[in-house]
Amino acid sequence: MLMMDVSSQPPLTERIKTHQDSVTGMVGMAGVYKGMLAIHAPSQVAMSITGNFLGLEVDSVNDDVKDAMGELANMLAGSIKAKLSDNSKDIQLSIPSAVCGDSYSLDYQPQQGSSMVPFESADGRFLVELQLEQQT
Repeated sequence: MLMMDVSSQPPLTERIKTHQDSVTGMVGMAGVYKGMLAIHAPSQVAMSITGNFLGLEVDSVNDDVKDAMGELANMLAGSIKAKLSDNSKDIQLSIPSAVCGDSYSLDYQPQQGSSMVPFESADGRFLVELQLEQQT
């Protein structure tokens, strides 16, 4: 879906909470599982991803970049939802959102599972973060 070659790296042993000159697309999850999925990318990488994804020339972090990063998070969360849900009705996804800036922190602390996986591309590294708790 990125229209670019990427390779996953081993999950990080410690979560990165603060992002510098970056764009984060994210989607919340609720239901039998709750949590969030986020894609964190340095601005340059987010612009490259957006350009490849939309087939556009992108030279700044604009609404297209934020929308594309949110939509990519939504697509990935939808895929995870399909794997975890028997009927696709017991997990709901939030509307995708995005944040960007010179320096920002995201702090969601699940009681159970969390993973942050780096991906490498020719344009640079980005992170996919999944924080997920199964509800009882």
